[in-house]
Parts: sequence; C-alpha cells; structure tokens
Amino acid sequence: MENTICKTVLNRKRSCTLDALRTTGEELEKFKKESLEMLKTIEEHAGTLGKKKFFGGDNIGIVDIAFGGIAHWFGVMEDVVGVKLFEAQVFPCLHAWTENFKQVPAIKESLPDHDKLVVLYKQVREFLLASS
Repeated sequence: MENTICKTVLNRKRSCTLDALRTTGEELEKFKKESLEMLKTIEEHAGTLGKKKFFGGDNIGIVDIAFGGIAHWFGVMEDVVGVKLFEAQVFPCLHAWTENFKQVPAIKESLPDHDKLVVLYKQVREFLLASS
C-alpha cells in the first residue's frame, strides 16, 4: 500500500507545482481540488500516522523522506498562489506528521528558507503567467 500511495502522490506533486504556478481562476480551483484529493488520500491511507510520529512508526523512514517535500512545499505554494490547502483541522494526521518531520534535526537544518522560496516562486509564477 505504501508503494501505491508514494507513486500517486509523487507523480501528482510534480505536476501540481507547475499547475499552481501557471494557473488562475478555474484552473487554480482545479489545482486546489486535486491537491485536496491527494492530501485526503494520504490522510486516509497513512498507516500509523496519528498513532506514531512518522509513516513507519517512531523513527523517520523512506516514506517520510519521499513525502518530505510536501511538509515544506504546501506552505510555500499556499503563500505564492493565495490558496489555503493544508489545514490542521482537515488533515490532523498529516499536519502532526509535518510538524514532527520538520523537527528532525537533519531535516530542520536542510530545509530551504520558506520566505526565500516564496519570493522565488512568486517570480517564477509572474513569468509563467506573463508568457501564457
């Protein structure tokens, strides 16, 4: 099951990034809907999440690393496109996992600066929207 979830989410995340940056209006709403469906799938099939800190238990594992981009990326995309996706009350297990994941020392030290990513992705978004 973990393999299926990983494939689904990672494939969708790649296209979500571009979708979020280059769309407005109805297309942005479509991006929001698809992203919420992806998060719902993870929340519903996350195995030990909610009972343990990480996907595989109390220690960080390969699934956590595979989903690690989500922990940081969703907040950045929300700020860039102005669409709220990752609400704690809607996705409590994922939200708790995100907080746990970002507190792992090696992860915490390696995450790019949120504000700098927002500035960068806003510039990319402006470019993509202007050229479409």
